Amino acid sequence: MIFTKNPKRIRVMFTPFRDGLQSSFGGKVRLNDILPALQASVEAGIRHFEFGGGARFQAPLFYLGENPFECMQTMRDAVGPDIDLQILTRSVSGVTLTTQSIEGLALQAKLMKEAGTSWDRNFDYMNDVRNLINTGRPIVAAGMHHQATVALMGLPFHSDDVHTAEFYLDIGRRLLKSDIQIDSLCLKDASGTTDPKTIYDTAVGLKKIMPPEMPLWLHTHDTASMAVACYMAGIAAGVDGIDLSVRPMASGTVQPDVRSMAHALKGTGYSLDVDEDKMPVIEDLLNEGLKEYNFNPITTTADARVVGFPMPGGAIGPNVHMMAKAGILHKYGEVLTEFPVVVKAGGAWTSVTPGSQQYWLQAFNNVMHGRWKKFDAGFGRAVLGYFGKTPLPPDPEVVKAASKELGQQIFEGDPLEAAPKNIEPAKEALKERNLPTTERNTFLVLAAMVPGKKLELNEGIRLLTGKGKIDIPLKKTEEPKPAPAPEPVSATPVISEPVTSVCTVKENGSVHTFTVTLEPIGNAEGKTAQSPATAPALAPTTGGTPVYSSFAGQVEVVDILVAAGDFVSKGQVVAAVEALKTKHDIKAPCDGVVAAIRVQIGDDVDSSMPLLTIS
Repeated sequence: MIFTKNPKRIRVMFTPFRDGLQSSFGGKVRLNDILPALQASVEAGIRHFEFGGGARFQAPLFYLGENPFECMQTMRDAVGPDIDLQILTRSVSGVTLTTQSIEGLALQAKLMKEAGTSWDRNFDYMNDVRNLINTGRPIVAAGMHHQATVALMGLPFHSDDVHTAEFYLDIGRRLLKSDIQIDSLCLKDASGTTDPKTIYDTAVGLKKIMPPEMPLWLHTHDTASMAVACYMAGIAAGVDGIDLSVRPMASGTVQPDVRSMAHALKGTGYSLDVDEDKMPVIEDLLNEGLKEYNFNPITTTADARVVGFPMPGGAIGPNVHMMAKAGILHKYGEVLTEFPVVVKAGGAWTSVTPGSQQYWLQAFNNVMHGRWKKFDAGFGRAVLGYFGKTPLPPDPEVVKAASKELGQQIFEGDPLEAAPKNIEPAKEALKERNLPTTERNTFLVLAAMVPGKKLELNEGIRLLTGKGKIDIPLKKTEEPKPAPAPEPVSATPVISEPVTSVCTVKENGSVHTFTVTLEPIGNAEGKTAQSPATAPALAPTTGGTPVYSSFAGQVEVVDILVAAGDFVSKGQVVAAVEALKTKHDIKAPCDGVVAAIRVQIGDDVDSSMPLLTIS
């Protein structure tokens, strides 16, 4: 049991307005649905909030049709000038999922500061100290509190070399010896899989070498029901601040509720610098603001299995929502089983964005396509060195296969130097569309640029042209069922393309199965007969074999590689869809000529909607 004779107040950063949203909903929550609770939190005396960065930069831009900078500015205006507002950045990736140039990161830091940020917690999922130092400089230059981070994770296999207290201490030691200004240090466990003893030993060691005035922060998730125990261990070791949330976005994949932590500290001499008795008011306002949202049990329920698949709450939430939307949630367990394989083969980087997504997508690809048969570009580039030095050497055979598929060589240089310089291309994309080339607009486009992704799919362009995609995890509302219409006496169904069915006939004890194809009836001009009321909105076809998405649920069409009239061979890639942020090829099921293209790039489709037809 922890105890101190000298009472100590533990500082709290309140997370329901950033990490809570990301871990529960992938960040897909409209700003106006949380603003009343944010203002009530300030009135309750809370002085330090997480409010942006990470998925709360991407989700408004990608899925809500909201400008993330405007969201941040509105939140700053709501809380006033004296409250600490903190963002989360990802070292060489900034607030994106790929690497950025140092010029792009400098622009990001400037804009984040202008939008109301006072603290920037910066982590590197490789724990590459070189990356942390180089990407910390723009944060310091912009005038924000620079919180350098050591990323933690419990390994799903044994190692005495990495993810130990001594491994983390060495990272902290090298950061503190560098010439970069560091205002505080943070131990960040995004998956909630580090054991309390490792946290205790790491914090004790760091406090011995840190300047006495420098705060040490601890962040974890309650995904494996260990967060309170880990916070207790950290506090006993000298941690000065922790991250907490409040229901309905607390525990499960999020941080513990303030009330749980306050109760655990009773009688210990330690207390929180927030009033737990004020939590019900905030909780009620969040319940009201989020009453239309669908809380998925996978993100709200603790899961002890996470110690074997160190997946952060902030990634479980988005991935669960994406898998459910794509109609493949039944594959969730298989992906988890594959997780330790990709962790070990990749080099044991920390499972936090973008590394967690790289692990997840590679495990997903291994399940869907066969182990190492298809590489996620991020995972492949990571094992090749483009995000930094991996903690352990990656599997040489995996490196070789990734290099061959991606057409890239092993890289041992500075990831910032290898990153694309996208500021000017982003400006050009704005000019081509007669959009203002402001710094904010430029960064919105830059932040959504991914190698191989078409600009018409760029979420920054979409937002600025009023075509932003809206994808909010709301509860499904059942529409009232209309009374059944009387069956027509002599109605003939109208079809616009061949319909194939199977017919089984039993005769004198024998069973015969026939495949029956109904062809559309042509009119005098050879066109398909159809009434105006039943004419399909999609382009008509002239019959043939329809080509469908391979996913049962909704996915986005990201490429059409053929045109009407083209001859295609069986197995040829004719289109591509995006599921779980990964492009998946759609192949022709037969030889033939493309009769019609039924969709456009950017359309959402499922397996019932033909992408094209081959005759």
